[in-house]
Amino acid sequence: MPKVNKLVLAPMEGVADAIMREMLTSINCYDFCITEFIRVVEKVVPTHIYHKICPELKNNGFTRNNTPIRVQLLGQHPQWMAENAIKAISLGSHGIDINFGCPAKAVNKSKGGAILLKTPDEIYQIVLAVKQAVPLGTKVSAKIRLGFDDNSLLDEIVSAVVSASADQLTIHARTKSDGYRPPAYWHLIGEISKKYPIELFANGEIWTKENAEQCIQESGTHNLMLGRGALAMPNLANVIKLNHQPMTWPDLCELIKHFAVLELSGDKSYYFSSRVKQWLRYLKLRFIEAEQLFNQIKLLKNKDEIIRAIENIHHA
Repeated sequence: MPKVNKLVLAPMEGVADAIMREMLTSINCYDFCITEFIRVVEKVVPTHIYHKICPELKNNGFTRNNTPIRVQLLGQHPQWMAENAIKAISLGSHGIDINFGCPAKAVNKSKGGAILLKTPDEIYQIVLAVKQAVPLGTKVSAKIRLGFDDNSLLDEIVSAVVSASADQLTIHARTKSDGYRPPAYWHLIGEISKKYPIELFANGEIWTKENAEQCIQESGTHNLMLGRGALAMPNLANVIKLNHQPMTWPDLCELIKHFAVLELSGDKSYYFSSRVKQWLRYLKLRFIEAEQLFNQIKLLKNKDEIIRAIENIHHA
């Protein structure tokens, strides 16, 4: 059976924030995590924004469990992307990741994220500017999709990233137009892995150990990035990497309670109810009991009522 080499936690906007990263890295052996994106316009982003998106920078760029964190930048101006890359590294980021995959309309409308997949030369200019700006030896990675409307430019996109001397490339095996609809076209990553000398990470539709093994076979890389699957099965990384058993409902009950404590003590505690419900939407994909809990609290808005419901979840 194919073995995984490196496992990375994906930069899921609005979901994989510092609290979720802390929780998932506390129970899994991730090689590193990538932050939600920091939007770069025509300025150097203030330090407090970096610390808001990535509070781990105050801990030398590590989670409490010593998993390295890499800041992700999103923008279209090579010079300002480079300036912000320098700043992120100076603050403690373990490398720089560049977002060319975000499918959000608001982001694409302002010429960021996946819209740049239409213009490989701009991708080249951005990656090159960042790579040349950061200290020698700094890992620069890019995250892309197969293309925007289709995958006709995939070779050009990857060639741009490789020619600009990026160190690593993650490919989400769908186009922007595909959104998150199954399937993921891992075999197209496999075609890329045969052609280009770059450390490649495959991403998309990895929900189980079996998915991971199939992805490795089809994509031709032993490096994986986990996204929504890691939310639905919180110990998925260790299931894949260390052959652990999938988490049981009793263990998940304790984790949900821990998550609630972290959320209530965090700076987004105002959003506590929506954050808990958001995670349960993923958990119920794998746990029937999570669906029951979700149905129990979905109409509750009062924080205390939700906390009571969570405290009373049983292990049966």
